[in-house]
Formats: sequence, C-alpha cells, structure tokens
Amino acid sequence: MKQEITRLREIMKEREVDACLVPSSDYHQSEYVNDYFKSRQFLSGFTGSAGTLVITRERAGLWTDGRYFLQAERELAGSGIELFRMDEKDVETVPEFLEQNLSDGQTLAFDGRLISTSLGKELEKGLSPKRITLKYEEDLPDLAWENRPPLTGRPLFSISDACTGLSAAEKLAIIRRKMQEAGLDLHVLSSLDDIAWVFNLRGSDVRHCPVFFSYLLLTEERALLFLYQEALTPKLRTYLEEQKVEIYDYGQIYEYAYVLSRGRKVLLDPDKVSYYLYRKLSGAEEIHTALNPSAECKSQKTDAEIQCIREAHRKDGAAMIKFLYWLKKNIGTLPMTEISVSEFLEQRRREQEGFLDLSFSTIAGYGPHGAIIHYLASPETDNPLQPEGLLLLDSGGHYRDGSTDITRTIALGPLTQEMKEDYTRVLRCMINLARARFLYGCTGQNLDVLARAPLWDAGLDFNHGTGHGVGFILNVHEGPNNFRWKGKTCVMEPGMVTTDEPGFYVEGSHGIRLENELLCVEYQENAYGRFLEFETLTLCPLEREAILAERLTSEEIDWLNQYHQRVYEALGDRLTDEERDWLQEISQPIT
Repeated sequence: MKQEITRLREIMKEREVDACLVPSSDYHQSEYVNDYFKSRQFLSGFTGSAGTLVITRERAGLWTDGRYFLQAERELAGSGIELFRMDEKDVETVPEFLEQNLSDGQTLAFDGRLISTSLGKELEKGLSPKRITLKYEEDLPDLAWENRPPLTGRPLFSISDACTGLSAAEKLAIIRRKMQEAGLDLHVLSSLDDIAWVFNLRGSDVRHCPVFFSYLLLTEERALLFLYQEALTPKLRTYLEEQKVEIYDYGQIYEYAYVLSRGRKVLLDPDKVSYYLYRKLSGAEEIHTALNPSAECKSQKTDAEIQCIREAHRKDGAAMIKFLYWLKKNIGTLPMTEISVSEFLEQRRREQEGFLDLSFSTIAGYGPHGAIIHYLASPETDNPLQPEGLLLLDSGGHYRDGSTDITRTIALGPLTQEMKEDYTRVLRCMINLARARFLYGCTGQNLDVLARAPLWDAGLDFNHGTGHGVGFILNVHEGPNNFRWKGKTCVMEPGMVTTDEPGFYVEGSHGIRLENELLCVEYQENAYGRFLEFETLTLCPLEREAILAERLTSEEIDWLNQYHQRVYEALGDRLTDEERDWLQEISQPIT
C-alpha cells in the first residue's frame, strides 16, 4: 500500500472518519487543475486528468473513464488501489460503492469545495437511509501532503472587443436578460472559462488553460467579481470599474454568497458550482439549476471570433507542415524520441505570430504507446522513434486568434496491412462526420453514429467521445456541444466549433486517432426545413501512406482530394520553397 494512503488512513482514524472521497477537480469543477489541487494524484500516483479516489479503512478504489484504462492499470500497479472502469458492465459507481461499503451511522469526509452540487446531493440522497454523516468541510489530504504547492493568482490580460465581437457590458446584459426572462435575480457563476469569457479577460492559473481563479455574483444592479487582486494591473482594474464591476478578494465569495442569496431566486449550474458553495445559499427563496447562460452563448462563436479562429488554424497548420516535413525528412537519420518530437513541434508553434501557449500537453505515442488514449511521455517511458510503424500525435496551441486541437497519426516507415486497414476505417469515420448535412435540431448524439459507422460495420469501436467543443482562447474542452452516442449532448447551433476525432486502439501494438475541428454553418433552408453542415477548420494533410484508397467511396475520395487542395492553397505562402514543394507533392489527388 502506498505510504500516502497509509498516512491518510491514520488521519481518518484520528478524526473518526470511515471513508474519504478525493476528486480530481478544483473549487470550480474544472477538468484540468492547478498543481495545488492534485490531491488525488498525490495520494494515488495516477496522473490522468479524470478520476475519483475513495479510501475506506479496508479498501481503496480509483474510478476513471475509457481514455485512461491502460494508463491507470500501469500507474496503479502495486499500489493496493483497485481500478474501477467507469461505464463498463457491472462496474459500480462511486455512490454505489459508498452505499455498499459504509455501515449505518458511519462518516464520509470530503472537501465540499471540490465536488459539484450534483454529486453532493446524490451522496446525500444515497447515503441518508444509512444515516451516513457527510463531513463536507474536511480537506484531509492537505494534512497528509507536505510541501503542497501554493495557491496564488497570476497576471491577467485582456482580449479586444474587436476580436471577441462582444464587449463585457454586452455579455453581462445578455445574461441579465436571460435571468429576467426566467424570473431569477441572482446568478452564482463559478466556472473559470465562463467568467473569463464574460469579461474578455484571460489568465494562466491553470497550465495550458488561459483562465484565472474567480467567482462572479450577478444581480440586476450589481456584478461582484472575486479574484486574487494581485493578478490585476492598474489598467485592468480601471477597465473592470468602468464596467461597474465590484472587486473582492477570492476567498470572500462564501460570505457574500450567503448574504446576497437571502430571499432571492438563485440561478446556478449544479455541475459547475461546488456543493460547499451551494450549502452557503441556504437562505435563498429558490434555487433554480440550469446550464449557465454564458455556456450556451460562448459556444456559439461570433463572426469576429470565427474570422480569428480561421487565422489561428492557418498558423497552426503552417507549424504542423513544418514539423511533418522535418519529421519525414529526418526519421531514421536523426535521433528522435516521443518527447523530442513534441518539443520540436512546440518550437514551430512558438514561431507563429501571436502564440500564447500549448492548448494542452502534447500526446505523442509511438507504437504501443499510441494505444494509450491520453498517453503522456515521461523520461522513464520516452520511446525512441524508428523509421517504421505509427506515431500518434495529439496537440494544439493557444494564439491571440484562437485555440486549436489537432491529431494526426503519422507513418514513420513501413506499415502492416492491419495498420493500414485500421487507419482507413478511422479516416472514413472522420470524413463521414465532416461531410454531414442535417436538419436543425439534431444533437451531437444524433450525429455521432456517422463517425462510428465504418468501425461498427466491422464490429469495432473506440472508448471515448467522438468530439468536444473548443473554446475561443479558452479551455480546449468546452461544452455543451459534443459528439457522443451516450451522455449529455445539445442541439448543434451555427457558430459551434466541435472536434471530429474518431480513433481505434490495439493494445500492445498501435493506436490511431484523426482529429479536425468542425465549424457548424448554415447550408440551406427549403420546404423540408433548415439544414446545417460543417466547415473543416483544421488545415493539415492526412497520411497517404496509410490509406487503402480502394476501401474509400468516391465521395470520400472527392472530399479528401478537395481537402488536401484547400490545405495547400491556404498554407503554401507560409512555407519555405522546400516545404511547399513537399506539401504540393503529398497533396496530389488520390485516385
């Protein structure tokens, strides 16, 4: 058993706690978190972004999703922590585990600031028949964690209204109008990307996510922003004051929420507001739970944002071509590893004007590592590349123009027939979704079957969503839009940017994923209704050496040839003569 778990159990015994729940989130239910909030990683050794750890006096379990099954197996080996594969048949959920493993009258402890209102209420309901006490003000991992990283605020910067298309005043007015229409008079906003979007501000408090620690309380007359005030320059402070924003210290949110909510009708997103903050709203007349109005608004990009996003993809595409040309030219002659090629690609992005940061840590998995869906190379696992097989490369960047997310699976040399067949199926999946035309009202769930059909036809599948929304210089994973056949989805709206990233993974051999970003746009309106389609934003060729052209339909070949021609026309003037000649060569029509 890990010594960190042993130490936590000692603390649990001292405090008369029978079980401790440790999630992956921060105080804002973020997907990716500051190092301060990585208690679950500290205790378990599992480094994936998603997972929940539960420790009782006798058992320890970690729950994670299909992206991380292989990684979790490796990282938990020998730890004494059981792996629970979420959404698999006969695998119990966290609440079910607690219901079965806690006895009448026992105690469950967790930091209520780290779990959502939804989960907190689910635990209340599920555990109340056994009279389980919920100690939701207990940050027990903190007592076991020596040298925990500090929690501070870093400097903010602004995004111009010309780039966003809407000012902060206009965005506040939109939210207030939606509150008024619903008869609500206080909005509790906790999600970091929503608050950054509202004020056209960005930060760097979470690695690769341009957000900042903050809360917002919004009424018809007042906007109270809680943040680390050292993050504000005098210019930004003046900017906020001109928007009639009241500025308070980050930690004051709970007292002001308690006072301001008394007698009011409150709006909050139960998946984004913490259970602890929810409990502070006990004096509210009514609590209305719904998706944050800002989430829907920011998912539908403005015309100004769309123009900027297209430019971001031209920059990112140029960086990718420069990288691919170098990789193809030098594989087998220069020493390369998963980490070194990731660093080379990062440098090509940094050379682009307006580059801010990577949009997430690059996933570079060679050979068997490509089958680990969210693999992250370390010095201990850093595979050298050979002039054969497949390299899965999932990467992206934040620019002053927008954020990108692209995956390419690259042939480094000879491939097996199986690899080519798998690649071709995944390519067909991606093209199927990209070519979709559909009536307004379709959701990501309706459309997801298009991106799985070539795999399903062969009795195959992949264990992750097909696509996620992408923020505008914000979180690279953004809701509510996505493509998935199970789980929460929403109606696809014009202006939404969503990834198209089917995959297929063969444990111990190879992994394939192909990812483009799609912009939802109007197609036509006729007697049958209003039709939408997708514009492919990502600009980077697919791997000709891995494609079995005879397996593609004529429509798929036409799409691929037109796409390659568009990539060449869009990027040719951003490359050297040698890079442009190479791109022209690999962009020749496939027949």
